[in-house]
Formats: sequence, structure tokens, C-alpha cells
Amino acid sequence: MSLVFAFAVYFIVWWIVLFAILPFGVRTSEEAGEESTPGFAESAPHHPRLLPKMIATTVISAIVFAGIYAIIAHRMISLDDIPFFPRYEKVQQG
Repeated sequence: MSLVFAFAVYFIVWWIVLFAILPFGVRTSEEAGEESTPGFAESAPHHPRLLPKMIATTVISAIVFAGIYAIIAHRMISLDDIPFFPRYEKVQQG
């Protein structure tokens, strides 16, 4: 796996995990017992706590990426193992 490919995979995994983690623990101002600030939507988060969510995203993404890297580097799953991909004959060089 090249460094650029590894970075691209980690980047995609990081964003997917971020969007999965963002809704955890979100409360609106009404749920927190305060009035919403004028100019903001009533559904806006009261305290979004983005820094802890970004740190958690980085840690979880690193774990997921390590699994993906192990699968790719040790060739645990190849494209031939995926049932709906077409089968191609190997070309013999000669």
C-alpha cells in the first residue's frame, strides 16, 4: 500500500467515523433548559463539544484503518473472494 493510498483511505474513514460520532450527546438549548439564542436555529446544538468528538474520531479511525491495512497488506481478502465481482483469467507473461 503506497503512502498516498493509505492517506486517502484514512481520510475517507476519518470523515465517515466523524459523521457517525457527531450526533452522540447532542442536546438543543431547549433540552438543556435554556432559551435559544436569537439568530440560531432552535435545533442547533447547545454545546456541540467538537474537540472531544474529533479526538474520538481520530482514535476510532486509527483502529479501523489498522484493520483495513492488515486486510490489504496480508492479502486476507482478495478481489476474487468477493462473490459479485467478475472473474478474470491471469495473463501469463512469457
